[in-house]
Amino acid sequence: MTKVKYPQKRNYRQRAHSNPLSDHSFDYPVSPDVMDWTKLYPRFKPENEVKFCDIGCGYGGLLVTLSPMFPETYMVGFEIRVKVSDYVNDRFLALRQDNEVYHNAGVIRTNAMKYLPNFFRKGQLEKMFILYPDPHFKKCKHKWRIVSEGLLAEYAYVLKVGGLVYTVSDVKEVHDWMVEHFTNFPLFERYDPPAEDKAAQVLIGSTEEGKKVLRNKGQSWTAIFKRVEDPYSKLRWDVDF
Repeated sequence: MTKVKYPQKRNYRQRAHSNPLSDHSFDYPVSPDVMDWTKLYPRFKPENEVKFCDIGCGYGGLLVTLSPMFPETYMVGFEIRVKVSDYVNDRFLALRQDNEVYHNAGVIRTNAMKYLPNFFRKGQLEKMFILYPDPHFKKCKHKWRIVSEGLLAEYAYVLKVGGLVYTVSDVKEVHDWMVEHFTNFPLFERYDPPAEDKAAQVLIGSTEEGKKVLRNKGQSWTAIFKRVEDPYSKLRWDVDF
């Protein structure tokens, strides 16, 4: 039996940061209806839908952990950096050769700040993950952060009511920023997950960045938010013209 050759990170090195507002070159569907997921998942069928999305998935550690935990759930990672997304793709190709699992996970090189609604229809996702996002410390670069009022509207659009957003940061100021924005947004509320929430149990130890924080005996802050019903969606307006 031929031994599977796994990709080595040293062959996929790239800068840690990328400007999400730059005009990168991406392939993306004009709408979710024309997205061909079979190119990403060999066993994908028309009745299937992607339900988990890891925003800024890095080297794919969370997806590798979640894939066997949720074998019937399709999940995707979005990563803006070319070589890093190439690594994650090659990693899953190798894992699929070596295992009967991991056919439900994949990666797309794209910019979640611009193209999220191109991939997912309204209310499609059950879980989103924003783990150790780029802090963009300088005030002039706060507009680059992956959590903002405008982006929360898009997250609320693609998440179903009751869906969850999991956030982790090892920078307290960034954690506070995310908590403030989510709690002030009318379609999200802070959520305390039950003990049986398997995804919540692996947030810190599964990602490469989280493992580095643990090795350095650093601290990570976690916050989870639930998508709630639009308070105005059930109002009826009786207007006489």
